[in-house]
Amino acid sequence: MKRFFKSLYIHNRFYYLGIAVTTLLCSSFFFPFLYQAAWLLWMGLAFVFVLEITLLFLPKKGISVYRKLPEKLSNGDQNAIEIHLENYYSFTIHTILIDEVPFQFQMREFNIQRKIKAQSADALQYYLRPTERGEYYFGKLNVYVSSVLGLASRRYQMAGEQMVPTYPSFIQLRKYDLMAFSNQLLQYGIKKIRRIGHTMEFEQIKEYVQGDDIRTLNWKATAKKNQLMVNQFQDEKSQSIYMIIDKGRVMKMPFEGLSLLDYAINATLVLSNVILKKQDRAGMFTFSKKVENRVAAERRSGQMQRLMENLYHIQTDFFESDFSRLYVDIKRNLNQRSLLLLYTNFETLDGLYRQLPYLKGIAKSHLLVVVFFKNTELNEIIQKKPANVQEIYDQVIAEKFMQEKKLIVQELKKYGIYTLLTEPKDLTLESINKYLEIKARGIL
Repeated sequence: MKRFFKSLYIHNRFYYLGIAVTTLLCSSFFFPFLYQAAWLLWMGLAFVFVLEITLLFLPKKGISVYRKLPEKLSNGDQNAIEIHLENYYSFTIHTILIDEVPFQFQMREFNIQRKIKAQSADALQYYLRPTERGEYYFGKLNVYVSSVLGLASRRYQMAGEQMVPTYPSFIQLRKYDLMAFSNQLLQYGIKKIRRIGHTMEFEQIKEYVQGDDIRTLNWKATAKKNQLMVNQFQDEKSQSIYMIIDKGRVMKMPFEGLSLLDYAINATLVLSNVILKKQDRAGMFTFSKKVENRVAAERRSGQMQRLMENLYHIQTDFFESDFSRLYVDIKRNLNQRSLLLLYTNFETLDGLYRQLPYLKGIAKSHLLVVVFFKNTELNEIIQKKPANVQEIYDQVIAEKFMQEKKLIVQELKKYGIYTLLTEPKDLTLESINKYLEIKARGIL
């Protein structure tokens, strides 16, 4: 009996109809001819109410429901969650599904309504966009079933507790995977750059075209053909590429719910895959108070899995980053000249000047690319028409910060340090662009 009352839910429609019939019954004191009709309506309402409860609770198992989850969720992307419902009743039912989604989403009014025909099944789908890596716990599935009458409903509660880890964006990884494999990376705005080999590995002799390096002219072939001929060399492969992720407080700033740290993690995963497909060696490490999460640059099997696991387990308290420790660690552990993509953020020139000596020291031995971010929220302030003095002041300050970002780029260029200033949402694409550009120009 206790289970019965726990599963029974009376709809507002029953109360509204009850109030209406009661009002009619009270009116019969003033209009006696309404008395008999009011009692008939009251008895009819009670009969229909009992009938619906009997229809809903008579079968021991009226429906079945289960949730189908992916093995892992992709951070920052829309992930599909499937729910399968099957109706065993001999009549059409109306259902309200309440899934106990993980607390991280804070979805307090989540429900899905469905109408399912007798002896049939239905599948529904909804999407979740996680913005943090880690473990997400799904709770029970609650389904409220009612008939066409809609006076009461029966609750079915299914034990559907499940845990799903949220990994760096493997959906983006798949998006660029096929393009990298088929050399179709010119799509999605990626720059088209003429590739020129600069190593000593000879490939072929070909006719000179505008843009070829005149230092590679083959004079013997030129004399024989009576036209300019050049030697073409293959691009050097298996170069070491390291992604360095700053875990300090400057990377805590969120854009569209995702922190700069997670944007950098997602970009690192996708770029690593492109690097490996281009026959280079991909590695990574992070730093804040100390250097952690190190994966040596390799091109062996299982490298992507090692990178993904390390990216997934990155944790930080967003302390002040120690660039001096980063410089010492690179000096000690990276003996071969490598391409280093440093994901960090500088908001002011003063912030840059404090770290500039260490960046210059790193750039002496390696090809350093400093990747930092545009504050897209400042664009909204700048483009908005000011309505008062305070908004004018805010606009001037925003323009000052935007100008400082450009000055930071110029300051780094003075010391031969490459830069990439990008919006957070474009980070993955711009990082691939920069890597392909460097490879094509043979700078490394």
